[in-house]
Amino acid sequence: MDSTRIPQAAPAEDPTTLWSSFARRALLDGPRAALSFEGRTWTYADMAGFAGRFAAALYAGGVRKGDRVGFLGFNRPECVLGLLAAASLGAIFVPFNFRLTTAELKTLILDAEVHTLIVGTEHLALVEPMRADLPCREYLHAGGAVEGWQSLDAWVARDLEPPPPAGVRAGDVAALVYTSGTTGVPKGAMLTHGNLWANNLNWILCYGITGQDRLLTTAPMFHVGGLFVLLSPLLLVGGEVVLHRGFDAGAVIAAIAAHRVTMTFSVPTMMLMLSQHPSFDGADLSSLRLLIVGGAPSPESLLRLYAGRNIAVSHTYGMSEIVTLCTFLETGSATAKLNSAGRAVPLSEVRLIDADGRPIDEAGVKGEICVRGPTVMAGYWRRPEATAGVLGSDGWFRTGDVGSFDADGYLFVNDRLKDMIISGGENIYPAEIESALQEHPDIHHAAVIGRPDPQWGERVCAVLVVKPGAALSLEALQEFCGPRLARYKIPKELRLVAELPLSGAGKVLKHALRQSLD
Repeated sequence: MDSTRIPQAAPAEDPTTLWSSFARRALLDGPRAALSFEGRTWTYADMAGFAGRFAAALYAGGVRKGDRVGFLGFNRPECVLGLLAAASLGAIFVPFNFRLTTAELKTLILDAEVHTLIVGTEHLALVEPMRADLPCREYLHAGGAVEGWQSLDAWVARDLEPPPPAGVRAGDVAALVYTSGTTGVPKGAMLTHGNLWANNLNWILCYGITGQDRLLTTAPMFHVGGLFVLLSPLLLVGGEVVLHRGFDAGAVIAAIAAHRVTMTFSVPTMMLMLSQHPSFDGADLSSLRLLIVGGAPSPESLLRLYAGRNIAVSHTYGMSEIVTLCTFLETGSATAKLNSAGRAVPLSEVRLIDADGRPIDEAGVKGEICVRGPTVMAGYWRRPEATAGVLGSDGWFRTGDVGSFDADGYLFVNDRLKDMIISGGENIYPAEIESALQEHPDIHHAAVIGRPDPQWGERVCAVLVVKPGAALSLEALQEFCGPRLARYKIPKELRLVAELPLSGAGKVLKHALRQSLD
C-alpha cells in the first residue's frame, strides 16, 4: 500500500479536532502497527495515507464541510477510515445500525440527508430497494467490485489533489449517532470534535491507556461503544487496535493469545458467552490486563470467575449523547461495590435531581441522573425541542435514567425513566415496538417491557389485550413484526391479559405491569 504521502495537519488547524489529532500521531508513529483486521495490519502511515486519499475522493465527489457521509456494514477498517476522512473535510460521519430493516434505515438516511453512502457487501440488499428514494449522490461499496456500485478501493486509488484546508474547529459536529427515545422517533446525537477528543482523554485517564496497549474491538461500530472506544489507543498515545468483524467468542479468545491483547470492551452477555466457550478454561489470557464492561452490571458469579483468571473488570455507565462513559468503576471495587456504575470520570460531573429539578445530596435517595462536561453532545440533529427537553442552558444533560449514590459517592443505576430495555448490549425502546404492534388488526392495547433473561440480560416481552374473539400466538406475532422491526427488537415473550394497568391520565403503569407478571 502506498503510504509515502502522509497528510500533515495545517498549522492553523485546531489540535483537538479528530483528523488533526490522528495526523499528528501518524507523523510520530508512522511505521508502528495501528490496526489489525483479518490477517492484515495497517500502520499509522497506512491509515493516514488511505484516509488522506479517501478525503480527496470525497471532496472530488462533492462532499463539503457539514455534509453527511454514511456507513452501513459490519466492522471493517473502512468505517474508521471513513470517519477520519470525513473529519478532515469537516463533514459529518453517520454510522448506521445494520440490524435495522430497510424501512427503518430509509427513515434515518432521509433524516440525515446523506451525501455519500458506504455499504459493506453483506448489506447491499438492504439498500438496493430504496436507492431511488434516497438523497445520496454517491454510493460506494466496501468489499470488491459489484455491478451498479462504485468500488471504494478503486475510488480512493485515483490520483487526486489534496482538498484545501476546511478550517475545522473543536465545536464542529464530527459524527451523528442515532438513538431512539420514549416516542420511538429516532434522534441523531450530534457529537463534536471536542466531544470525541475529551472522550478520548477520559478513557486514557481512567484506564491508563498507553502506546503499549492493544485493544480488541468486537462491538458494532454503529455504537459509540464500538467506534469511539476504538479511537482511545489511536488518537493520542499510539497504541494498536485489533478489529473483528463482529463478536464470536472463540475468535475473541484466540485473538487475545495471538495478538497479546491487553484490553477489550464488552457487555455482560459477551462475558457470559466467553466463559461458556469450550476453549476458555485452557486459553492463554495472561496478556489481558483489563475487561471494560458497559450496558448493564455483571453478576457476581461472572466477576469471581474472571477474577479467578486474573482478569480485572471495570464497569462503566454512559450513552450516545455523552459519546461513551460518564462514570467508571475501578477494578478493585468490582465486587465491593457490586452493581455500581462507579464514580464520575475525570472530565465529567454527575449529579441527581428530583422531580422538581433540585439537586439531591443525600445518599440512597433516587433521582434522575444528569451529566455535565465536554463530552455532552451539541444537541439532537434538527430537533431543537427534543434538545431543549434534555439539555439545559447550564450544560447539564438529563439522561432519563434513575440512580442513587451511596455514602461513598458511588452511583447505582436503579431504573430507567424511559423504560429502555437492554438486551445483549442493545438499547431497545418499547414505544417503537408498541407503535408497530398497534398496527396488528387483532390487538386492542399493547405494552412492551423488559423481562429478565439469563443469557441476554433482558428480553422483549409484549403484553397485549386482544380484541374480542381474537387469538394470537407468539409465533404469529413474531411473523407480523418481521418486516417492521429489526430482529433484536421482536418480542421473545408474549403475555395476553384482560386489561393493562392505567394511570388516571390513561398511561400504562409499567411498574405495576412488571409486578403483575413476576
